[in-house]
Amino acid sequence: MLSACGGGGSNGTGATVVVPQPTPTPTPTASPPVTGACSLRSRQDWVLAQMREWYLFPETLPASPDPASVTNLDDWVDALTATVRGQGRDRYFTYVTSIAEENAFYSSGASAGFGFRIGANQGDRRAGILEAFENAPALEAGLDRGTELLAIGTTTANLRSVSDIIAAEGTGGINAALGPSDVGVTRVLRVQDASGTRVVTLTKREYDIAPVSSRTGVRVLDTAAGKVGYVNLRTFIDPASPALRSAFAQFKAQGVRDLIIDLRYNGGGLISVAGVLGDLIGGGRATSDVQSRVTFRPEKSGENETRYFNQLAETVTPRRIAFIGTGGTASASELVINAMIPYLGADVALIGTNTFGKPVGQIALDKSECDDRLRVVAFSVRNRDNQGDYYSGLASTVRASCQAIDDPTRPLGDPAEASTAAALDFLAGRSCTPIGPGVAALSASAERTPAAGQRRLVSPDRPTPSQREVPGSF
Repeated sequence: MLSACGGGGSNGTGATVVVPQPTPTPTPTASPPVTGACSLRSRQDWVLAQMREWYLFPETLPASPDPASVTNLDDWVDALTATVRGQGRDRYFTYVTSIAEENAFYSSGASAGFGFRIGANQGDRRAGILEAFENAPALEAGLDRGTELLAIGTTTANLRSVSDIIAAEGTGGINAALGPSDVGVTRVLRVQDASGTRVVTLTKREYDIAPVSSRTGVRVLDTAAGKVGYVNLRTFIDPASPALRSAFAQFKAQGVRDLIIDLRYNGGGLISVAGVLGDLIGGGRATSDVQSRVTFRPEKSGENETRYFNQLAETVTPRRIAFIGTGGTASASELVINAMIPYLGADVALIGTNTFGKPVGQIALDKSECDDRLRVVAFSVRNRDNQGDYYSGLASTVRASCQAIDDPTRPLGDPAEASTAAALDFLAGRSCTPIGPGVAALSASAERTPAAGQRRLVSPDRPTPSQREVPGSF
């Protein structure tokens, strides 16, 4: 699987899919052995060999790394990529994950947790729900976007205020308080929303994240200038393709010409799915028009691929596109935005804050007997004009942008929500304050500096596959 993923997290069938050969067939074991082929040293040797062959920046790998200097595989990968991480080009984008868990997520959105996305602000020591997922415990308990988290505990007797947690441990303390991403983990929460203050008990379970919400994911907004199509895409996984095609079929049927594509929390995913979104917004493009380029290191140039636009039955021809983004917008999300710049110029805009800055992608290399999948940064992604060095985010690459906060007091897609309102202003030709480029985040756990009062997505140091692509989810 060719992937542009994992950008917004922490220590994070399409013509564009390139599968390096040979790629072992995933056959994970439930409890991999710890000796022989799956000993730590064996796994370390395997990772190093794969990186020497495929890593996009091979000249930066240590000449003689010491396997005994670390005690686990994650730290080994981090040690190998330390030089490039210091340069801001691989901010924990190379990592080892579970084959079984990642396949489950990409195929259906399978996750384990409470089913909400959390944002927090260090300054005011507050945290709250930015989004709740359908068919998951939080929404079933009445918790949704705008719900404040006041306290977290394992019982009502040991509830600890969120303010105290952040004061003592920073916003990262929320991770530990919410517990591991395991089925059956229970937490007691004191929350506050429009219904008042109450205490709820939630238990983590498996659920599938719908890439496009059935509640707020698709809207057609009536404006003085005509109908505007709004779609919020949570993640680029396989089920996103039919969901996006359905959304754009509605837009096309209603004569939509202006678009708001909300990627504010989208950490990336499969490039093949990004290509489908590009096709849907690429009306009027010829089949010879370049959508994106995937470029490997010189000795792997045989794997390079160029994706061209395809005209789908649901494709629309937009006059203007407003992409809503934040520091959680990464990878495949940035690829789509960047792809449209050569064609729409100043008629495509970034709304909100600067994006994460991940113009590189990973391939999947499997050690199936150990359930190990190495996601190694192996290629860069560029648009028709070979723009693709936006390691500090897209704010300085796009030709138009409008600063706006993410306002959790309003539903996503509500015309009165701050980022959506700014997007509508851009589409209507009204002036706005451009987004500053910000400072490149050399740690993937840190987003761009948000606007005053805005909350950053909270992500664990070692996220699950779903948390890499759906940053802030628990």
